[in-house]
Amino acid sequence: MGRVFSFSNQQAGVGKTASCVNLAAALALRGKRVLAVDLSPDAATTKWLGAGEVAGSVYDVLLDGEDIAACTRETAAGIWLVPSEGLAHAEQELIYRSGREQALRAALGGVRGQYDYIFLDCPSSLGLLTINALTASDGVIVPVSGEGTDGGMLESLLNTVSLVRRHLNGGLGPAWALLTMYDVRAASAKHAKDAAARLFGECVFQTVIPRSTRLAESSEGGMPAIGYDGKCLGTRAYEALGDEFLKGRGE
Repeated sequence: MGRVFSFSNQQAGVGKTASCVNLAAALALRGKRVLAVDLSPDAATTKWLGAGEVAGSVYDVLLDGEDIAACTRETAAGIWLVPSEGLAHAEQELIYRSGREQALRAALGGVRGQYDYIFLDCPSSLGLLTINALTASDGVIVPVSGEGTDGGMLESLLNTVSLVRRHLNGGLGPAWALLTMYDVRAASAKHAKDAAARLFGECVFQTVIPRSTRLAESSEGGMPAIGYDGKCLGTRAYEALGDEFLKGRGE
């Protein structure tokens, strides 16, 4: 049965999609079958993986009851993808649906056995799409930017995780912090590291993702960093993260 992880942080620009895509790519290179579900209205994961023409999307799954397998396609990176399209008003439409928090979990039930890991790229908010993701998940990965992090937002996210665990998904494991865009020389990086230690305790990945121009360029090239520049520091960091992840961190 595939393990499901949400990548979540309502603070924008913290490397959430980069972490989802590049950790997925690192695991795929290690022979793991990975499905990425793009829950962000800006379709960041969809654009990064170069999904091409969209015949079905996560909107069709959540709002129209479409079989998620019919909306899944393999990308050039060897990652399977359920793309994002038309999600701008999805939360308003979900409000009026019975079982609205459970829609994604129900949809994933039929395909979990086909993948080793399912990664959910959440929007930069704590609305119904993120609640759906957390309700469907076994664990949470929270990118924490070394260029400036909002401790109040992290506390709100952790509170939401606790509420979902209590009321909707008793199997939801701990949230793990992942330090991203990290420059050891910057005071903001130390602040981010201290905030992660204070809020997440021992649930902080040892691997740190550095600030990398090549990582940003890879998104424009429509491929993970591993396929764009296999030698850059960012790529090597995500490869190390893949190894740490497979050893049980974040499980």
